[in-house]
Amino acid sequence: MHRFLTILLGLALLVAFAACGDDGEGDREEVLTLLYWQAPSLPGPYLSGGFKDRDAGAITLEPLAWYSPDGELVPALAEEIPTVENGGVSTDQLSITWKLKEGVKWSDGSDMTADDLVFTWNYCRDEATGCTAEDTFAGLANVEALDERTVRITFDEPRPYPYDAFVSTDSPVISAAQFADCIGEAARSCEEQNTLPLGTGPYRIVSFTPEKEAVFERNPHYRGEKPYFDRVVLKGGGDAVTAATAVLRWGIADYAWNLQVEPELLAELEAVGYGTVVSAFADLVERIVVNQTNPDPALGDNRSEYLDGENPHPFLSFRPIRQAMSMAIDRHRLTDLYGFAGRPECDLIAGPAHYVSGANDDCLTQDIAGANALLDEHGVVDSDGDGIREHNGVPLRITYMTSTNAIRQATQELVRDWWREIGIETELVHFDAGIYFGSNPAAESYRRFFADVQMYATGGGLEPQNYLSDQRCSHIPARENNWAEGNVARACDPAYDAAFEELPQLPIGAEREALVKRLNDILVRNSFEIPLVSRGIVSAHANTLKGVEFNAWDSEVWNIAEWRR
Repeated sequence: MHRFLTILLGLALLVAFAACGDDGEGDREEVLTLLYWQAPSLPGPYLSGGFKDRDAGAITLEPLAWYSPDGELVPALAEEIPTVENGGVSTDQLSITWKLKEGVKWSDGSDMTADDLVFTWNYCRDEATGCTAEDTFAGLANVEALDERTVRITFDEPRPYPYDAFVSTDSPVISAAQFADCIGEAARSCEEQNTLPLGTGPYRIVSFTPEKEAVFERNPHYRGEKPYFDRVVLKGGGDAVTAATAVLRWGIADYAWNLQVEPELLAELEAVGYGTVVSAFADLVERIVVNQTNPDPALGDNRSEYLDGENPHPFLSFRPIRQAMSMAIDRHRLTDLYGFAGRPECDLIAGPAHYVSGANDDCLTQDIAGANALLDEHGVVDSDGDGIREHNGVPLRITYMTSTNAIRQATQELVRDWWREIGIETELVHFDAGIYFGSNPAAESYRRFFADVQMYATGGGLEPQNYLSDQRCSHIPARENNWAEGNVARACDPAYDAAFEELPQLPIGAEREALVKRLNDILVRNSFEIPLVSRGIVSAHANTLKGVEFNAWDSEVWNIAEWRR
């Protein structure tokens, strides 16, 4: 509580400081205050895997195109969206050519050119860099600057959907001049570049304190209309309730992000009249990820390492146990915790609608009796009468970790109780979100996965190929890749890998949709990840803040250049 009050005091002082900018003649400094209770560890998406980090970067870093709230591509740095019709996408689907807007400059006044895109690609494809967005650039044969404003991306095979690299806040452009010495093993030692990246957006970063605060000022070299705010302050830390209260009840901040707060409390806070709750559904699924490697601390450096399949989990690698764990969960009860912002979910690909399988909806009915029968059938029994089943003599005792959040802790408690009914003993642990979703490879992060199961939310995106690619055997986080790969469960299914091989070649349409659903079904039935709730994105903003176009498909600050009072 002391920490939360300190944050609120800091916000109050911030407001007071802004008011001091008023010289009596209307020249008051306008400060936009954003509350991200999951504090960013870096302002950018390439060395950290959290939405909080990509959003902090998106205030200044830009891609070639954003996704709009409707899921449509809109130009950012690009003049237009390339298509086959306008000649930007080759008819053989082997290349896409982007044209940059004229006069784009970095926030230090230097010119941004196509060479910066070439550099960003080289930066992220170097395995030693540890780029967490590596899959965004997968399958690129070449990125070349045709002139200062034109870049051509060539694919190593036909690409039906060519809008991955440099599209959305997950894949912005970084400065070749600034990051020249930061490729490979040097990447994480470049403190100034990583914390104060040059950008092309409406604001430029002037200070960054990991897990605490990022401060931006108006970018004098921004190509567009002069942004409204003099400064943007992103405050990190606290919790979702505190952030919601600051905006909705006390009116001392402008925007509160990712409000995983009981719906009744949000309604009560909104009724005060200072702010508005905004929400939208896209593809975000809260899921339990089941570790397929052994997280025993006694293994030292080999803890939760795949080791070419030689370090399996002692019992969670046995599929019937994972299936029983899923069967025991009452997803409707979990959805009650989210209110209007939740729907029970049985698929990992939950949007867009044309990619949703719907073939796994038997999970919507909790089946404790069936789960117990499944375990009995496979010899996973309680042989000593202590209430805990064993597999090959190993008791089913697990550690279940997630980030610190009221709804997540309530979810943990419910799931723990259901698993107890099928003979699994569960220890609950949770960590500050800034650490859990942070970039420190030595921390208790979700990528290191020092637990038996863990819970967080992610999604497949508008075109889920990258997400599905991440689940292959070759994408398991490990020491060699700085734990930057996306197969967090450390699962390897050769049948899944073989099925995926067809996906990159399939054009947009019914056949591709069918394969996406098939891949989803393989993942769901393997139970390496157990879907729980389709989560709506929920945030809140002050009623005085105008121009917000709430976006569940991209960064919530995607159009911050248009925000004003």
